[in-house]
Amino acid sequence: MLKDEKAIVVFSGGQDSTTCLFWALQTFKEVEVVTFNYNQRHKEEIECAKNIAKELNVKHHLLDMHLLNQLAPNALTRDDIEIKEGENGELPSTFVPGRNLIFLSFAAVLASQVGAKHIITGVCETDFSGYPDCRDVFIKSLNVSINLSMDKQFVIHTPLMWLDKSETWKLADELDALDYVREKTLTCYDGVIGDGCGECPACKLRNHGLEKYLKSQEGAEV
Repeated sequence: MLKDEKAIVVFSGGQDSTTCLFWALQTFKEVEVVTFNYNQRHKEEIECAKNIAKELNVKHHLLDMHLLNQLAPNALTRDDIEIKEGENGELPSTFVPGRNLIFLSFAAVLASQVGAKHIITGVCETDFSGYPDCRDVFIKSLNVSINLSMDKQFVIHTPLMWLDKSETWKLADELDALDYVREKTLTCYDGVIGDGCGECPACKLRNHGLEKYLKSQEGAEV
């Protein structure tokens, strides 16, 4: 039974990973979170993750991943690179090559150290913005590779894989966490907690999903 087992959540303090944290808290007996400091554009992300972990009384691990910043210059690691969506089949400027590959691999090493079998990540193929490392096929492949490399039986869970942003808000609501996720998390590329700046691609996606979900609820009540 999962209720008797331990899990690690890859945790940024954003909408998706916080929703996954609430899901994990209802699914597993014990949950810890891990946040990666790769000298990302906004340090507020790390502080937000720390605060949420403290409020929810979850053990928080912060790992230094500055090497990723050196290897993968992009809009999330450099202030002088413009945040823009991909055009003509190109990836968005916010794509960090190898990020999920590295994060999940290190999460598995941590899971091994703390005795956790389960690893949860908020990647999503439905709203994945073209990121290749958010695809279901990648996660399944990496899960096999990690297990072979460490001779373990880890299970990587992706509760949001087939949900759009509206459905992710629905899940948060079903977990009695909609208001918390809306007010406490940081998704905005400009570092604004809650509803964000409203202008960056992350805010537009998040807010459009929220509006769609709230409208669906209004229709259901009529």
